[in-house]
Amino acid sequence: MEDTSLEHLRYPIGTYQIPEKITQEHLDEWIDILEHLPSRLEEMVTPLSDEQLETPYRPEGWTVRQLIHHISDSHHHSYIRFKWALTEDNPVIKPYFEKEWSKLFDANTAPIQMSLDHLRAVHAKLVYLLKGLDSEQLQRKFTHPEGNEETTLAENVGRYAWHGSHHFAHIENLIKRKGW
Repeated sequence: MEDTSLEHLRYPIGTYQIPEKITQEHLDEWIDILEHLPSRLEEMVTPLSDEQLETPYRPEGWTVRQLIHHISDSHHHSYIRFKWALTEDNPVIKPYFEKEWSKLFDANTAPIQMSLDHLRAVHAKLVYLLKGLDSEQLQRKFTHPEGNEETTLAENVGRYAWHGSHHFAHIENLIKRKGW
């Protein structure tokens, strides 16, 4: 029987855990996840009806449409953070209020194909960049102002592979629960 507890609905693949030592195998796996996420996501959500796209993945959660737009927005921010860390010395990044972004007109009404196309382009650029980074570049850092948390680019590769997989699982589990 599927776990439908709120915690499992929120974190179907668990929370992001940074490995104690990030290996080349981790990086290769994460880059592969990032490379294939846009096509996997598009294949899964394109058949959904407008009514299905307006369904929250959990009680009080975002709709499928909002999730798709969120993934695109979030991964766009991540791409910029990689670039900042590669060109500046441990920059303090600008966070964004993702919950507020999800309430905006475009996140609630725009065709999902816009964000699917955007995600495909951002990931093509991101994956190309990541495949060209050396181990020294992957140790470059940026700082998130909330908590002054420093993040290496290697850690960020894993974080965004997890993030995409996390939201993919939200949608996939909803589709399974609803029998779509």
